[in-house]
Amino acid sequence: MPKKKKFQKEEIVDAAYEIVKMHGLNQLNARRLAKKLNCSVQPIFHNFKTMEDLIKEVHVKIYQTYVSYMSINLDDEKVYKKIGMSYIQFAKDFPEFFKILFMQQTNQKVEYFMRTDTMYDQIIQAGQKMTHLSYEEQEKFHIKVWIFTHGIACLVATNTVQLSEQEIADLLGTTVMEMMLGRK
Repeated sequence: MPKKKKFQKEEIVDAAYEIVKMHGLNQLNARRLAKKLNCSVQPIFHNFKTMEDLIKEVHVKIYQTYVSYMSINLDDEKVYKKIGMSYIQFAKDFPEFFKILFMQQTNQKVEYFMRTDTMYDQIIQAGQKMTHLSYEEQEKFHIKVWIFTHGIACLVATNTVQLSEQEIADLLGTTVMEMMLGRK
């Protein structure tokens, strides 16, 4: 009798991550995952009590992917444009992940939603260097820029519109400048 392959948690999470990346979270189930791993569902539930526990681990990996996209030089004078470009590129490269992180019903105020991002304070402080606004004023400015950028990212993630990288860069560059001028 052949020896059964033992699966590590990381292998299972990686396989689930790939399913979610290609098909979305609603297509992740134990049978599909077992098929991808070429095993029964037993190794999955040996490592995870429930699918919800597995999904939490996949969510962490998805968020790490997002953070890697957003890890840019925050000392740059065009920080908002670069952050926006990274955010939209993430939506374009990983539309299913973007939908999971940023297109779920939360019923939260925008401020709460924004502050749950682990990079929020760094982004606000970097923006302050560019705009010379107080922290509170920068937060208000950031929300406006994020809503605009998020709109483009949603359009890209859902393939509602096709925008080239240059068109996105131009939109972000001119709109952020217009928003800054409007503040003065």
